[in-house]
Amino acid sequence: MQRPLILLILPALLFLSACSLIPEYHQPEAPVPKDWPQGPAYPESLDEKVTGAIPWESFFTDPKLQQVIQAALDNNRDLRIAALSVEKMRILHHIQRSDLLPSVHGGARGSQQRVPADLSSTGRSMTAEQYGLELGITAWELDFFGRLRSLEQRALEEYLATEQARRSVQLMLISEVARAYLTLAMDRENLHLASSTLKAQEASQALIRRRVEVGLAPELDLRQVQTRVESARLDVARFTELTAQDLNALHLLVGRPVDETLLPENLSSLHPLKEGGFGTPSEVLLQRPDILQAESMLKAAHADIGAARAAFFPRITLTSSIGTASSELSGLFRSGSDTWSFSPSISVPIFHPRTWSGLEASKVEQEIAVARYERAIQAAFRDVADALARKGTLGDQMKAQESLVEAFSHTYRLSNARYEKGSDTYLSVLDAQRSLYSAQQGLIATRLARLANQVQLYAALGGGAGEMFPEKPE
Repeated sequence: MQRPLILLILPALLFLSACSLIPEYHQPEAPVPKDWPQGPAYPESLDEKVTGAIPWESFFTDPKLQQVIQAALDNNRDLRIAALSVEKMRILHHIQRSDLLPSVHGGARGSQQRVPADLSSTGRSMTAEQYGLELGITAWELDFFGRLRSLEQRALEEYLATEQARRSVQLMLISEVARAYLTLAMDRENLHLASSTLKAQEASQALIRRRVEVGLAPELDLRQVQTRVESARLDVARFTELTAQDLNALHLLVGRPVDETLLPENLSSLHPLKEGGFGTPSEVLLQRPDILQAESMLKAAHADIGAARAAFFPRITLTSSIGTASSELSGLFRSGSDTWSFSPSISVPIFHPRTWSGLEASKVEQEIAVARYERAIQAAFRDVADALARKGTLGDQMKAQESLVEAFSHTYRLSNARYEKGSDTYLSVLDAQRSLYSAQQGLIATRLARLANQVQLYAALGGGAGEMFPEKPE
């Protein structure tokens, strides 16, 4: 029994010393500037040595929004599909890795056969019996040149790429939930503004109607204020529709209805979002999940080259078994009943044009993967640059919009006072009120833009870039 065991152990030792033909991986240089853009549109302080790696719980500080985001992470179906895709790729990697190990099978057999006298070597009829037990390996490829290891490495990188894709889906989900939540807050605030404006206009309409009835105001004033009443009523209906649609969108993202107590009343009631610092583009962008995904696929393309190179070398397979056999069932475990077989085979490629084409194709695929990786970095740099340009101007827009609201509010009060004294027409009051209403809506929109920009910048910087890196399987 010692000889077959040696024949089984020796290939395993050779297998452990198998080489690899995968080319050495060198991370391509990031094809973007070393510093963030500078100029009038950009914030002045971008030299902080802090990356965008902020956990979402620390960035979104509003307790209600945190609960909504957590509910989305628990229930969103797109994220669940992405997580299941990761599990699928993990299993496929294990399947590919299992090719490195021999598949051991065991079996038992038994047969009885009656041999007639004219066919028997003894001239008499007889019953022939045969029994056997065996343990063996069938067509195990000895990976001397690393073909199977290269394929296993590719499967590993594809699994890691799928995990980064899941992180991308999660980051996108968090930012989309936050934007939907902020949009709902904006439309609710607009609805409140339209409702209060409608009540004020209806009160003005009632007052002017009494003035018209006693002859203190022309009927034109009544008709003019009626236009503002109907316009405000139209806005109430429009924002009622928008808030309902916003809520439907939020329910879909979260994966279940959101409790009414968690919904925002307006933008002003929300806790401020946490501001993050910025490192260099290479420090920040290379940790984005989409770029890490592209890099994993680049490494997978390197592994493909190793597998294509290994195809030029001989392929050695082994079929071997050990066991026991006897003509009697009781004799299976007697001394001298052991059996063994050892059948190595080697296939040497001599002329395979497709092998050369496969190697060339794998090299081209590797170049494509490099280009995709570099393009992902460039697109990420633009995402951040656009968000920074928006961030650099929104502060000035907010100040200007607040000043505009204050100016129109003062104008409206003066126009209304002049009308009540009879020194001005109601048309001036309507113009002032219309301008104030528009400025107030603009201020709400600017607040949303500022908060949405912070969310956009958080997502563009990769969110919690240090979170949830997949561990390589053992």
